[in-house]
Amino acid sequence: MSTEIRGPIVLPARREEVDLVTDDGLTLVGELALPADRDPVATLVTLHPLPTAGGFMDSHILRKAAARLPALADLAVLRFNTRGTSSPRGTSEGTFDGGEAEQHDVAAAVRFAAERGLPRQWLVGWSFGTELAVKYGLDHEIEGAILLSPPLHRATPEEVAAWAGDRRRLIALIPEFDDYLRPAEAAARFESVPDATLIAVEGGRHLWVGESQTRRVLEEIVSVVNPSALPLPVEWDGPSAAA
Repeated sequence: MSTEIRGPIVLPARREEVDLVTDDGLTLVGELALPADRDPVATLVTLHPLPTAGGFMDSHILRKAAARLPALADLAVLRFNTRGTSSPRGTSEGTFDGGEAEQHDVAAAVRFAAERGLPRQWLVGWSFGTELAVKYGLDHEIEGAILLSPPLHRATPEEVAAWAGDRRRLIALIPEFDDYLRPAEAAARFESVPDATLIAVEGGRHLWVGESQTRRVLEEIVSVVNPSALPLPVEWDGPSAAA
């Protein structure tokens, strides 16, 4: 009997609680999800929304990516709490620093994935997480960054422009009804990066609430990272669980 893939469903994967150690001496808590019975073809290093506004490693798009994409698209998904952030997994050491000291958190996550031999790393940031991806992604050996609802509050025009002409790709999903940056303004703000890919999502909102928006975001991520896995199925014939 097949099960519709929606809401809190969790598909099979190898899941491991992990600790990331930053170069300024903090331990960050996280989880690594891998395909259940094969090696991943690419890796998503996820960066969560603003912790002072409730963002954490379990923010729903990132949680659902980890719950579904190892099984549906052969992806490794690394989630973690940035410094001072709490979730049911635990609390990462340190204190929120507005996106500055968090550069060490990004570095710790990329380093962890590299040490595990995980292939083809992509940063996937959501809201505040996009600021970290834009500001610090070019410091690392990644394939690119996927930005979900980028507000561009903390990333400077110079940090955005630095992506121009770089081999690492920059893809941004811009919700039609975003609270901070809508498609027309995004086109202007990213004009300095002519090779960036901006995807205006009709009907989209900053928080991507609802199954249709969740599926759209996950499809867009997979279309960049492992397009051979498309279209993502909407039903699952094997074992599953509820989060």
